[in-house]
Amino acid sequence: MTAVIYARYSSDSQREASIEGQLRDCKDYAEKNGITVVGTYIDRAYSAKTDDRPDFQRMIKDSAKKIFDVVLVWKLDRFARNRFDAVNYKYQLEKNGVHLVSAMEPISQGPEGIMVESMLIGMAEYYSAELALKVARGERENALQCKYNGGIVPLGFTIGKEDRLYHIDPETAPIVQEIFTRYANGEPAEKIAASLNERGLRTRTGKPFVKNSFFQIFRNRRYIGEYRYKDIVTPGGIPAIVDEDLFNRVQQRFEQNKIAHGRPAKEDVSYLLTTKLFCGKCGTLMGGESGTSHMGNTYYYYKCGKAKRHGKAHCDLKAIRKEPLERFVVETAIKVIFSDEIIERLIDLIMEAQQQENTRLPVLKEQLRDTEKRLANLLEAIEQGILTSTTKQRLDELEARKEALNTSILEEELKKPVLTREWMRFWLEKFRKGDMRDMEHQRQIIDTFVNSVYVFDDRVVLNFNFTDDAKTVTREEVLGSSAVDNAPPNKKNPNLFPIGEGFGFFVFFGSENEGSRGRYKTPIPCHRP
Repeated sequence: MTAVIYARYSSDSQREASIEGQLRDCKDYAEKNGITVVGTYIDRAYSAKTDDRPDFQRMIKDSAKKIFDVVLVWKLDRFARNRFDAVNYKYQLEKNGVHLVSAMEPISQGPEGIMVESMLIGMAEYYSAELALKVARGERENALQCKYNGGIVPLGFTIGKEDRLYHIDPETAPIVQEIFTRYANGEPAEKIAASLNERGLRTRTGKPFVKNSFFQIFRNRRYIGEYRYKDIVTPGGIPAIVDEDLFNRVQQRFEQNKIAHGRPAKEDVSYLLTTKLFCGKCGTLMGGESGTSHMGNTYYYYKCGKAKRHGKAHCDLKAIRKEPLERFVVETAIKVIFSDEIIERLIDLIMEAQQQENTRLPVLKEQLRDTEKRLANLLEAIEQGILTSTTKQRLDELEARKEALNTSILEEELKKPVLTREWMRFWLEKFRKGDMRDMEHQRQIIDTFVNSVYVFDDRVVLNFNFTDDAKTVTREEVLGSSAVDNAPPNKKNPNLFPIGEGFGFFVFFGSENEGSRGRYKTPIPCHRP
């Protein structure tokens, strides 16, 4: 894995030396866990109560470039102290495939806090999906009317400012006709590009023409009047620039001259337990890797980070197959967590945590009640005929204070929406009834409920986020994630799995003090049958 470090200090309480300490601890954590640090982002004299931090915003923006897998912070308060910002920006990182990891904290936050945060992320996803649905509905309506739906307008067309329809551009449409005609008549693409550039002509984006500039032009069926948006295709929906005969002759020549452009892209495989899976022998993070059998089949595993870097001499934990392990973790979470009793208990914990999290909001509401009481008393005095210049001044002061308090309360409530029991129950039911085959559904369950997973040669230890109860699950009870499936491939034949090297599965549900990363109960190995 690759990582960047984000460090920050506040002007009122820290100094430059604190940055050095944060970087040192983060680099030590990265080195221990086989994470390569590729960059740092540092905000000096900026509070985490706001997201208006230059390097923080640059880091969030860079996360979309897929150049690092992890954002490593000393503690999570370096990342954000405003819960809404923490949820919002962690959600943005996760969307870009980047994990947030604290070097000094075994879990991200307290158990109940994690649940609240996860629900807020769920709310963000819900509203995002709702907005996307509305946008898609509007775009579909535009498409049925053959209207422009965004993106780069192809060379040769313009978009009407009022009707949003495609119109032929009299200045650039002749260039498109020339390109098609010359290529259909056998002229090389390089020569056409050079000729256009000599005349000072440019592409739609204002760049000089090159051979590759013509690939999208030749494939674009808008030039024969065909409107296309997703599954909506309307022949004759827009004005044509070239006729179909010329377009088809270009397609034929283009297919004959087409050159393969390198190898296919590497398959993008998601390892759902990244940053949560640890080697039970040495405590190092486990990372994903793949191998190919002599039959050409590709298999995916999790392997101890120390063993990957330094070999079996430093840690001899056997690799474990990715799919069965992830399936076992998700299925166990579903079976144990999502009973009606546990769901109600979770809701109680979250409601309690919500009330404790915002210490300012209760104070503001108490001040509002006191102000309203004073106002009522003053108005009663006025009704009884007590009205002086001082009374009028005091009335204006209390009215202004009431308005200010109402504004402050609204701002606090907007920072972190209050979750109702009904919404929480709906959200938790979504996990119980979701499609277990859906990768994104599996990811949400792991991210929300799983604290850490430790892999040993003969057992797997799971730590969940919300309960102190312990439960032992033997291999017979989890045949859905069988020992055979979880064993590493036979070295002589990767398609065969050694039956004698099974796993006994142990599942513990730990709080921060009991069962958290680095501090788990010592399970008793089960007897093999």
